[in-house]
Amino acid sequence: MTDKETQFDVIPQYDALEQIQRELVFYPAEPENSTTLSAEQAKQYNELGYISNLDVFTDSEADELRGYFDGLLRNVVAAGGDSYSISTAHFKHPRVYDLLKHPTIVGYVKDILGENVVGWGSHFFCKMPHDGKAVAWHQDASYWPLTPSKTVTVWLAIDDADEGNACMKFIPKSHLHGHLEWRESSADENNVLNQTVDNALDFGDPPVHNVLRAGQMSMHSDLLLHGSDANDSDRRRCGLTLRYCAADVHAHMDWNLKGVIVSGQADSRLWPGASRP
Repeated sequence: MTDKETQFDVIPQYDALEQIQRELVFYPAEPENSTTLSAEQAKQYNELGYISNLDVFTDSEADELRGYFDGLLRNVVAAGGDSYSISTAHFKHPRVYDLLKHPTIVGYVKDILGENVVGWGSHFFCKMPHDGKAVAWHQDASYWPLTPSKTVTVWLAIDDADEGNACMKFIPKSHLHGHLEWRESSADENNVLNQTVDNALDFGDPPVHNVLRAGQMSMHSDLLLHGSDANDSDRRRCGLTLRYCAADVHAHMDWNLKGVIVSGQADSRLWPGASRP
């Protein structure tokens, strides 16, 4: 048996994120290997940490997807949840599992992560009109027991998202500063999540709004600082986040059980492969 075949035979087990020695640095895409993105788009991802306005669905397809989510949200709320409760949705809902494997979405992701890709996360972030909740500046990598940080987040717009209804904001080039210090968010921040990076504007270019038409998507690095304001408008703002990583990433604390092989191959000892619900 070769070294390559045995390198994952002993995989350390951890009970808490703080115990894991994570390698949190930016891994650039290889623009010369792009097949779905243009080389220029892949270069932009490397330089800025994100790429946006990628078409996935037509207007009519986006309308149908919104109708599906409307029904899903009604059921979740009726069961006692709220508009932020629909997490790890590909474990529960076949339609979301299929979205995680959607060939257009996976095609974009492969141009960032390479041929062997695992989809492991799916979470609807739905800001209802006037719900008062913001998302403070943060890095996705801070939350995840994954190493190395060869990961990317897709934000698929269910509703039109713009500055008026609190679309996501990015701090370009902040992904190049590595993992940043954060503090637990205070109660008066009314933060959907629980982490805040102070002085975030010191770590990149001025913030940009991630304006998306329903049916479009963006991708951003797990080290890119991003957040969003409270939705003070009369319009809902919903997006589905889909999380992907290269297949050689180690996921601890049983997070590897969430993984779905969406392209190429993965060592089954790292990613056993979750089934369609």
